[in-house]
Amino acid sequence: MKRRRFRLLSAALATLAGAVVLLTATELFPYHTTNHDEAVYLQQAAMLLEGQLSLYPPVPDSFRPWFFVRDGARLYPKYAPVPAAMFAVGKLLGGFRLALAGVAAANVALTVAVASAAFDRRTGLLAGAFLLASPLFLIDSSVFLPYAPTTFWNLLFAFAYLRSARREATGGASASDRGTNGYALLAGLAVGAAFFARPYTAVLFAAPFVAHAGYSLWVGPSAKRLTRLSLTALGGLAGVGVALAYNAAMTGSPTVFPYAAFAPQDGLGFGHREILGYARDYTPALALRANAEVVALLFTEWVVGGPVGTLLAAVGVGAFLRRVAPDFRRRSEWSPDLTDAQAKATLAGLFLTVVAGNVFFWGNLNVLGSLADPADGLVDTLGPYYHFDLLVPTAAFAAHGALLGLDRARALVGDRTRRRRAVVAGVALAGCVLLAGATAGLLAPTVADHAETTDAYEAAYQPFEERQLSNSVVFLPTPYGDWLNHPFQHLRNDPGFDGERVYALSDGPDDLAVVAAYPNRSYYRYVYRGEWTPFLGDPVDPALHRVRAVRGERLALNATLAVPDYAESVSARVSTGDESAYYGVAGTPENVSLGLRVSNGTARLAGPGVSSVGENATVPVGREDEIVVQVFVSDATGGFSYRLELPVRRTDGEVAALTPYREVCFVPDNCNGAAAYIEGAVPDGVRMETTLRANRSGQVARTENATARAPLDSRRGFESRG
Repeated sequence: MKRRRFRLLSAALATLAGAVVLLTATELFPYHTTNHDEAVYLQQAAMLLEGQLSLYPPVPDSFRPWFFVRDGARLYPKYAPVPAAMFAVGKLLGGFRLALAGVAAANVALTVAVASAAFDRRTGLLAGAFLLASPLFLIDSSVFLPYAPTTFWNLLFAFAYLRSARREATGGASASDRGTNGYALLAGLAVGAAFFARPYTAVLFAAPFVAHAGYSLWVGPSAKRLTRLSLTALGGLAGVGVALAYNAAMTGSPTVFPYAAFAPQDGLGFGHREILGYARDYTPALALRANAEVVALLFTEWVVGGPVGTLLAAVGVGAFLRRVAPDFRRRSEWSPDLTDAQAKATLAGLFLTVVAGNVFFWGNLNVLGSLADPADGLVDTLGPYYHFDLLVPTAAFAAHGALLGLDRARALVGDRTRRRRAVVAGVALAGCVLLAGATAGLLAPTVADHAETTDAYEAAYQPFEERQLSNSVVFLPTPYGDWLNHPFQHLRNDPGFDGERVYALSDGPDDLAVVAAYPNRSYYRYVYRGEWTPFLGDPVDPALHRVRAVRGERLALNATLAVPDYAESVSARVSTGDESAYYGVAGTPENVSLGLRVSNGTARLAGPGVSSVGENATVPVGREDEIVVQVFVSDATGGFSYRLELPVRRTDGEVAALTPYREVCFVPDNCNGAAAYIEGAVPDGVRMETTLRANRSGQVARTENATARAPLDSRRGFESRG
């Protein structure tokens, strides 16, 4: 194949890869995936664009993004900044997703180049096509995760290493030496960048090439070869040095990586492993079982054609081993220069190093979720992404096996040109149809799952599309713990926490600190009704509720709650922390009117027909507290409850509060986050109206736009309606 034609076809294939990934990223993942690490890298990319390595939020506990390490008032991500820097380049060019397209195109082009160096040009082109058609490549290249970006650096290293070794073997002039040394240094810098991005991934990928380097020095040591390999090592060590310097800047120690600072037990090897309270005893037996399952999934569902592509790769590897085994047994055939067999051997070696090396990493157990359920865990929708690098040798040897079969078909036909062309074309077409059909069958359910998740996300974020929310603070719920972007990774803050919208955790008394930090904004609370399970395709009923701040010597929260006809009794409870007070309600009126009174460090309930039950009629209110009011409406089947959460803060003889969070709980497990009161989303006969007042010096005033600062500058009280 002529060089110009080869380059045009390579460029066309790479461009196609970029276009397909850009389309997939835009249409299938507009709100990202259920792997919330995407938000970490995007937040980090935004920080790099602002020249920041750390965040300094005004209220750290209310603004801590997912997988960020807390160090006093400073927050920094647990991940290295290399993938994020690559995504940031896309933003500079017009959008983050352009980076995904660029990385995908580069990976296909480099796969073509590496496979061509190990085999020939037609094998390289087919390998690039097989990589593009691999489900794992299509899905994971379209999301903001580090696996495709790290593979780019690994492939650049492989390409530069093979090119430098080949030029050394065939060159001789000084210009050739300069080219050889340039590629050698590029190889080192590339593997150094890969190490900075994902150290263990880079080590596993580089291992076969390091073995070849050692072999070539052992068989044929020379000054030229030593210079070339020294330059590669120097470039790699430069990357290691940058990584260690970054560690020192972030964690205070060059040998402590940020991920280890975040979770010290989340590392390599066997034994006790733990992250965020989730712990496992990662034994060798469990590791082998988990990794066997991951590798089986990779080769049956996530490579091109699934089992068909795996069979072709096995044929390619088998043919290579059968051809080179006699040469390796003869010491006289060993060559210090890079041969085609040695180049193929380095690619084949990746099967060993990546598979064996991942046994020591318990992340391969975590992506599976439950080992007994093949549809559980992130591997079901995003594939075995820790083995992403294996797509390259699989595509290369599958292309080699496919072309061997095509050449065998051509040989069987004979020399009759017209008949041979027809038969070869038919075999090639049948093979393409078989691979395309198998790949489409594997991709279809995964794409459908992601489409359902995206539909659920679209419904959940609809309130944000319907309102401008300029100069606002939006309090977000915490279904997965006290983290921003987990799960709401579409809602991210600017690095300076000064964007038109600022997102904060809805976390009780800290909400008042957020209001104080942003005194001249409008406040909203994002709420939803239903379980947050977008990965099951179940959307929630979302809403944005306006929040107002009040402050005064006394607070009065008045609530009118509807009582359905079928109710048999009504009771209430007020609690702060471990302290509770219980109340009974006389009869079952059509509406229950309650008043929560907060003053002098205590809270109590009052209202028509409301009386205290038990020893305590009040509960103490701390300096920073959350008062919870629950009204139980009981019937023969159990009934339901109204729930109000009022964040309060006492300072200088006054009490500040925000509009209460309101829920209607039919299932107790859904309370405290998944049972928000949203008109139209609760049954008929269930209704809640609330009004929050702050009284000062015996006077009460009302305003629809009270802020946390206004009461400090006025002698009036303020009212907030819910």
